[in-house]
Amino acid sequence: MTSDSAFLGSIPVVYHRCLGPLLFEPFAEDLAERVAALAPRNVLETAAGTGIVTAAMVRSAPEAVILATDLNQAMLDVAAERIRSPLVRFEQADAQALPFEDGRFDTVVCQFGAMFFPDRIGAYREARRVLKKGGRFLFNVWDRLETNPVSEAVAGAVAAQFPGDPPSFLSRVPFGYHDQARIEAELYRAGFDDVVVETVAKTSLVASPRDAAVGLCQGSPLRAEIEARGDLEEATEAAAEALQRMAGPRGLESAMSAHVVSALV
Repeated sequence: MTSDSAFLGSIPVVYHRCLGPLLFEPFAEDLAERVAALAPRNVLETAAGTGIVTAAMVRSAPEAVILATDLNQAMLDVAAERIRSPLVRFEQADAQALPFEDGRFDTVVCQFGAMFFPDRIGAYREARRVLKKGGRFLFNVWDRLETNPVSEAVAGAVAAQFPGDPPSFLSRVPFGYHDQARIEAELYRAGFDDVVVETVAKTSLVASPRDAAVGLCQGSPLRAEIEARGDLEEATEAAAEALQRMAGPRGLESAMSAHVVSALV
């Protein structure tokens, strides 16, 4: 596990509390509705994190059996504490080397995980392998950083704290895999058919700009990059000040853009 994909220590709890409402819940509902439209019976979720999409699928597809996996056991522990359903099971697994038999699932789902896979085509081939004929792979990835202004503001504020060696995690990893032609080509290389990429815009509203800054600076692997260079609290405060300037009377409104991808076996 590289530092770019390590969600350890206090990161999972901060990630769920601060980044869930800010970034992930609106897109989780979108993805869960798409899953429900397929009427799945057996769903595999990779890079499930703290179970934000898992919980949304429990609501949208209440009859589906869901196996939620993630490389980080600490993230799954948070998910398992929140989600108690006889149809949901959590298991640590690497999306690039899934420990499941061929053709076991009718749907594979992944929210904002593909950007973290060192071998994306390998991960896509694994998703295809465990899908039944006619099964669907549904996932989303972030659009360009410039189309996600809250994350862009934090990246800029943190970079300004370390001008000689700015942290690059946000632009390099979560917002670094946005080329639609590349995504389509890699899925076709992995053996999928009928690849469709749709750009989806969402908006969230959070009361506390500081919580948003804490989430991005301390609830993601950006934290390790900051701590390797200097003071985590100072960088978080700089990010919070940048977001406070963007906030309105109701709080911090976050306009977001992501690509939602569907591919057929």
